[in-house]
Amino acid sequence: MDPESKKLLEDTYRLAEDNNKMLHSVRRSMRIGRIMTIIYWVLIIGSAFGAYYFVQPYLTQLIEVYGGTKTNFQNFGSMLKSFSN
Repeated sequence: MDPESKKLLEDTYRLAEDNNKMLHSVRRSMRIGRIMTIIYWVLIIGSAFGAYYFVQPYLTQLIEVYGGTKTNFQNFGSMLKSFSN
């Protein structure tokens, strides 16, 4: 093998190694990015469910108060109608 072909082959080998390292790096970055995105969405959805679990007793109490107030206003309306008649 002449020296010029050998040098060209060595350069090609070095470039192939560099490309392989870059491709592995890109693949690793994509994998880490995908994992981080999954963790991000799990945290967002989990915190939403956690917030609902924390706030749920207050919401139930608020709904009960609203229902009681609605009943009181209905009773007040019927009372006004009875006084009108």
